[in-house]
Amino acid sequence: MSADIAARDAHPWARTRERRRDRRAGLSVLAASLAPALRRTEGHVLRGVFEEGVRRLVSARSLRLRDDCRPSDRAAGSPGHVVALEVPLGEPATRTVLEAISEPQARFDDWDVQLLAVASQLAAFVVEIERLRSHNRAAAARARDGAAPLIGSTAVMRTLREKIGRVAATSFTVLIEGESGTGKELVARQIHDLSPRASGPFVALNCAALVETLLEAELFGIEDRTATGVRGRRGKFEHADGGTLFLDEVSDLSLSAQAKLLRAIQDLAVERVGGQGLQRVNVRIVAATNRSLKDMVAAGLFRSDLFFRLSGVEIAVPPLRSREADILELADYFLQRHRDTRLVRLSTEVRHALLAYGWPGNVRELQRVIESIVALARSETATIDDLPPALRRDYEQVLLPSLERDDTMRAWGSRYARLVLQRCGENKRRACSVLGISYHTLQAYLRYRPKPRGIDTSLVDAWPGQDAAAAPVLTLES
Repeated sequence: MSADIAARDAHPWARTRERRRDRRAGLSVLAASLAPALRRTEGHVLRGVFEEGVRRLVSARSLRLRDDCRPSDRAAGSPGHVVALEVPLGEPATRTVLEAISEPQARFDDWDVQLLAVASQLAAFVVEIERLRSHNRAAAARARDGAAPLIGSTAVMRTLREKIGRVAATSFTVLIEGESGTGKELVARQIHDLSPRASGPFVALNCAALVETLLEAELFGIEDRTATGVRGRRGKFEHADGGTLFLDEVSDLSLSAQAKLLRAIQDLAVERVGGQGLQRVNVRIVAATNRSLKDMVAAGLFRSDLFFRLSGVEIAVPPLRSREADILELADYFLQRHRDTRLVRLSTEVRHALLAYGWPGNVRELQRVIESIVALARSETATIDDLPPALRRDYEQVLLPSLERDDTMRAWGSRYARLVLQRCGENKRRACSVLGISYHTLQAYLRYRPKPRGIDTSLVDAWPGQDAAAAPVLTLES
């Protein structure tokens, strides 16, 4: 019986079946060995695990995933000892080769070649995962170097994030309104990133920088050889095909430019300069403005038909002064972003000064102020002297006197209201808008006079020969 088994095992077909099982088992082991590496963040670790696993499986001297189609110098002049298989990737322009070099005393047989062919299929996943991780790292770098995410815990910011989430699920045109520096482009990017178009391009266009004579070529593209020396190129609409086109400061477009933009938005089709026909595009439009388009329509500065085309879904980005509770949270966020450059803390006085300032430049201005602190602070704890002059002036005029005198909140509010009124040119209604209070509340702040310490105020009530309204009021300088 044992002789029969030995004879069967000695048969070439039996050895072939055995080897085939070993190869299948080895391939399963290779796939399983990739699982832990898939959970790691380093792309080179994944590639190294894959190369080492396949190399051991085929007993190769070396095995590499090469991002070109040329064999290595070591493989030159070694026919029969080198197998180079192209990795099937989704982008034909990018070619990667799985290259294996055998030991000098051995050659790759048919089974080795077949196994390497299967491994090249697995290699496609490895390369794609590497690219995805590289893309994510680049996106993270852009997030660090660009605008801050939507930081803030106030009710208006929670409402804004909820609205962005609901709008992103649709494909409707969106109009974002807000002052300069509030983060309108950041809102547009988040709408794109949360939408089904997230895998498509996000193309931003600053309408204020468009030259009237080049408008059509910039938006719609230009055909090759339209004029001498002109090369054909795609416009912003074509670049954004399958994604989102962000039109920043759309209110700065001229009336003629508005008419051209309206037609493209209505038809979702563009014709290149010098072209012979329309080309349809699949684009979502997100527009932004720092001025009220409704007021511009009333003044005849903006086309009403374009306004109604853009304003189907509107999102208002609140200014920083309307969410004062988020100022310190944003400041700490910017400090953490630059901790690799320098670790700086804010003193209590600096935090008071940040809260007292009006922030006309909104979040963008706060970001630049924090960068200035990180660069110029004389010690690890920033002081009032490390702030820009504008912030120091507000602190010294409003907060510092109140802190030194231990003023009440109402006394400090009266001082601040008077300062804002002065900066608004004594326009009380404008001051109410800046302060976010009613006209009646502003009047109450302006009427308030703190009682001087150390003086018997009963003497004022008993002013001889005068009623209380006519009695002189002793006040501190405000």
